[in-house]
Amino acid sequence: MILRLWPGTPEARVAAITAMLETSGVRTSRSPEMNRPIIATLDKVDSELAGRIDALDEVESVVHPVGEWRRVDSSFRDGPSVVRVGGVPVGGGSVVVIAGPCSVETPEQLDDAARCAQKAGAHILRGGAYKPRTSPYAFQGLGQEGLHLLKEAGLRYGMPIISEIMDAAQLPAFLDHDVDCLQIGARNMQNFTLLKSVATARRPVLLKRGLSATIKEWLQSAEYLAAHGCDNVILCERGIRTFEPATRNTLDLTVLPLMQQWSHLPIMVDPSHAAGIPGLIPPLSRAALAAGADGLAVEVHARPEDAKSDGGQALLPGELAGLVADARVYAAVGGRHLAQQLPRPVARPTGG
Repeated sequence: MILRLWPGTPEARVAAITAMLETSGVRTSRSPEMNRPIIATLDKVDSELAGRIDALDEVESVVHPVGEWRRVDSSFRDGPSVVRVGGVPVGGGSVVVIAGPCSVETPEQLDDAARCAQKAGAHILRGGAYKPRTSPYAFQGLGQEGLHLLKEAGLRYGMPIISEIMDAAQLPAFLDHDVDCLQIGARNMQNFTLLKSVATARRPVLLKRGLSATIKEWLQSAEYLAAHGCDNVILCERGIRTFEPATRNTLDLTVLPLMQQWSHLPIMVDPSHAAGIPGLIPPLSRAALAAGADGLAVEVHARPEDAKSDGGQALLPGELAGLVADARVYAAVGGRHLAQQLPRPVARPTGG
């Protein structure tokens, strides 16, 4: 359960309530919420102790989450949380666009994509250095060289970077190249060993929904990250596997209003992987923003026909510009705003 104490409760009383639980064998976690003390219990509380806690004058309300999570529950904060990715705020009323190629292939290809993304108004540059491919013979990414190229492009065009990590052994390379946000892909959503390792990096993490994962399973994975030290988790709906073969996956927009009830975490939508068809990406993006998405993650490639992975779902540069323009309009209609791009810095060398 989650105890929401009254704003202004003295710290001495918060400590006394925490001690009451801890001495009874109930582990607790304190919310970073600044406006009021909020305490989550991490173990089952017997009915007698629960009754005594509920009767305390300092307790405004007791909330029982709908699933086995605590730190990512909406009641653990006083409002939606904001995650900053290299200075770009995700959540809190701003709409963010992540754009870039599926895979980092060559310096020229990535520079083209980064320039297009920055010019179109995107905020965060994406690119895969390590690629989880269904076929063992498909392009697997450039590894550390891909991270190096991605970071160089991000610095050149003034954009934070995000890339997918597949194995805990890759974490030092991601930290050495100062990757701003670590992505957990759909296939690794329930790789709990990886989640625990990534959480220790204390970097923002974008957690994609698994191909066949329920919403509760998804939030449980987010709780793994939060429980092991990552306070900055972004959810990303990327479509789920259904019986329908007309599109690559089925985009589940019901998660957007539901997550706003169940969790304080910001949530983005990846319509590229959901549809797999470029012509469907703009209308799905508009629908996602109308339903309350905090941002979009899309793929862009100057020459999709030459892409080494997922070229068939990549937007052309002009199409990306149109999508960002739509995002600005739909954000305004919903009482929000498109996030500001960061100032473009002078590139500096990074680790190899």
